[in-house]
Amino acid sequence: MAAVSSAFDTGDPRGRHPPERRLLLLGGPQSGKTSTANTILGDEVFDTGTETTHSNVGQTEIYGRRVTVVDTPPWAIPRDTEDNAEADNNNDNAGAESDTLPQPPPSLDSEGPCMGAILCPPGPHAILLVVSVTQPFAETQRRAAEEQLGALGGGTWRYSMVVFTGVDKLPKGVFIEEHIANTGESLQWLVERCGSRYHAFDNTRKETEDNTQVPELMEKVEELITDNQGWYFEVNELILLEEEQARRALEEERMRMEEHTRQRDQMIGGPPRELRLLLLGWKGVGKSSVGNAILGRRFFESGQETELCLRRQALVSGRRVTIVDTPGWDWFSVRRTPKRIRQESQRGAALLRPGPHTLLLVLPVVSSLTARKRRTLLAHIETLFGDSACLHTMVLFSCGDWLGRTPIEEHILRGGRELQRLLEYCGNYYHVLDSKTPGKDRSVSVLLDKIEEMIRENGDKAFLPIQTEWLSEESSYSSDNTEPEDDCRGCQLQ
Repeated sequence: MAAVSSAFDTGDPRGRHPPERRLLLLGGPQSGKTSTANTILGDEVFDTGTETTHSNVGQTEIYGRRVTVVDTPPWAIPRDTEDNAEADNNNDNAGAESDTLPQPPPSLDSEGPCMGAILCPPGPHAILLVVSVTQPFAETQRRAAEEQLGALGGGTWRYSMVVFTGVDKLPKGVFIEEHIANTGESLQWLVERCGSRYHAFDNTRKETEDNTQVPELMEKVEELITDNQGWYFEVNELILLEEEQARRALEEERMRMEEHTRQRDQMIGGPPRELRLLLLGWKGVGKSSVGNAILGRRFFESGQETELCLRRQALVSGRRVTIVDTPGWDWFSVRRTPKRIRQESQRGAALLRPGPHTLLLVLPVVSSLTARKRRTLLAHIETLFGDSACLHTMVLFSCGDWLGRTPIEEHILRGGRELQRLLEYCGNYYHVLDSKTPGKDRSVSVLLDKIEEMIRENGDKAFLPIQTEWLSEESSYSSDNTEPEDDCRGCQLQ
């Protein structure tokens, strides 16, 4: 929406203030927009060393006329494979750099162009679209410019002018008109959309005495104002309201995310300094040996069947690791696993209050996995710990020394579809461990890194919470050589 401007009589009626011109600068990342604003202002008003994140205002006086310049954050350029290929072609034609500059990810704090227009009330006389000749200008850049002006509302193009920066980088003898013709249809479209209004800037010449580029730019601005019959661009009040509502929603979302992060960090210690692990699996798969390998000492008695849950703790790779070893399940059916063993598995999780971070499903690399065995494993996990247990389950291959030089990934491929389906159920979290040499397997530290990665992925569901039904009066089955009052305190996150 445009409104009648006092372009011809913006001075105070009593002559106390000179007439004013208001310029709004828009452009993509590293387009030279901030340097252009400083060149117009004749001083280093804006910081060129960092990316502009919020709109800034500067003022100066040029030939007795007050000039307000608003620098804005760069517009976002969408990534597109075809556009990138076109950009590479345009680079070759224009002699520009061959590498496409990385684009910053969108931010909750990013501003739209409306904020810049608000900062030069009642509205800009000219919208300067800054384009660097050293960067490609393909369809993605053209679309970004169109979306940026569209965000301001209708009628913006009649107030727009393209300002080319970095013209000192053009090949010798190549003028800006030739660059426009050679760059491609996207740039030509932009110039034509702006009524063929453009200006070339060399920001390295701003200190020279013969620098006439700013006066020449202001002359072109005056011609634009004359063509618009003295009108300036004014943002529609509805768009301003939508912009303010969007900014308020983004601020609320940012605050919500910060609170969510704070609560999660309190819950898991961000990242946790204690890891609570529950060893699960069939009978005879080497759970106790795995527990010893992780803790670095022979805490658990291996070589004989585990009858009761046993909890042990040690400092491993800078973390306090608490492990509960559990009795083994039946190979073929949940029903064939005695009720006492099933209850013992649940009480093992209850020993890791407020809940285990990871269920380590131990599987020897030497064993084969049939469809029935896979279904039985998953049935045990879901029956005992619920449907959400898959988020906290990792397959831990024991007897890793049997692999020799064979990579675990190759073993998984050879293991067939059932093994792969089991890993998919666990979110493809797996690790291989040599359980023969406790304390000497370097992969233990890698295992703990993977567990912490899983915790981060689970966010506010960092661990599997203890359920009431896991606790019963028959808790005397469990065996823990710690004092009762230490049962909870020893497992809490610090």
